Amino acid sequence: MDMSFSSEDLAFRDEVRAFIEEKFPREIASKRSRGDMSKEDILAWHRILHDKGWVTPSWPEEYGGAGWTITQRFIWNEECARAETTPLLPFGLSMVGPVIYSFGNEEQKARFLPGIRSGDDWWCQGYSEPGAGSDLASLRTKAERVGDEYVVNGSKTWTTLAQFADWMFCLVRTDSTVKQQAGISFLLIDMKTPGITVRPIITMDGAHEVNEVFLDNVRVPAENLIGEENKGWTYAKFLLGNERSGIAGVARSKKAIERLKGIAKAELMDGQPLLDDEEFSRKIAEVEIDLAALEITELRTLAAESRGKGPGPESSILKVKGTEVQQRITELTMEAVGNYAFVYSPHGHEQPGNNFVPGPDYSIGASQNYFNMRKTSIYGGSNEIQHNIIAKMVLGL
Repeated sequence: MDMSFSSEDLAFRDEVRAFIEEKFPREIASKRSRGDMSKEDILAWHRILHDKGWVTPSWPEEYGGAGWTITQRFIWNEECARAETTPLLPFGLSMVGPVIYSFGNEEQKARFLPGIRSGDDWWCQGYSEPGAGSDLASLRTKAERVGDEYVVNGSKTWTTLAQFADWMFCLVRTDSTVKQQAGISFLLIDMKTPGITVRPIITMDGAHEVNEVFLDNVRVPAENLIGEENKGWTYAKFLLGNERSGIAGVARSKKAIERLKGIAKAELMDGQPLLDDEEFSRKIAEVEIDLAALEITELRTLAAESRGKGPGPESSILKVKGTEVQQRITELTMEAVGNYAFVYSPHGHEQPGNNFVPGPDYSIGASQNYFNMRKTSIYGGSNEIQHNIIAKMVLGL
């Protein structure tokens, strides 16, 4: 694999770097570090990229894609990570959007894709249920066809940012008499529909990121069914392949290691920088080696995608190793920060007094990031399930 950049690639990198420097709203980055971003704050960078035509670089050009090469997409991810831009929400752009343009009809494409690109329609994911998480095929939310509508009853959980969502893409059971995977359909549900209740789940750090969603006799037009009835498991697997590839987060993990090294240079142990400690530097080196191997796997996957091959079992490999690397980096950051990692207050350094948190600026959020990253090995299909997929699809076991 040729890893060198052409002169055209380098010119593109310079263009991207200059654009980010000029257009990325730094005040949003500050809000993000304090954990107090509004819905419009989250969408600000999305809207800027939409105006530029860069918000959906991986989409086909006929649906609004940027027409970039695989190398350009790689450079884009690298530069966004380098500049620590606000990550774009994946639910519309890289999850339901590709499902709609791949399996939806022309009316659905015309209706939904423009709002996904512009950010005018905020999407959430209705997959997990209280009794169906890793074993997603056992979901019980039921949709009964009544005339030109489906009547939906059930509940979803761990629904990220559903409090802001305009639409939900939802897996529902439309046939209980067949094999579990064969009786599932894929519906698009307007979150303003009567009968929908969103209840917050407050996480350990006090944040309202995830929710429970209850559906009580929710009436959904049959025209909002993607593809064929009872074929939703096929579309769900396609979506999860895209999600798992995105979870790998190679570029941002590279930036996180760079930040970790900076902390280890500043932190002292026995009067010497922690980075000079042989044992700690060995731990960082191990993560860097894993990340380098993961990056090569990601590039191979992107190259296959450019040849028209959709996400396969490689996405499970990316998901497993990517999340392990992310979690390991947060563990080492906690170790480097030491005692300061045990205290968290998003505004502590700015508001001396009762909320004051002692310690350097880089200790802010260390424990929050550590606990938040525990979920990455669960969502998108738990890593245990991914090991099963790899064993079956790659090793033939």
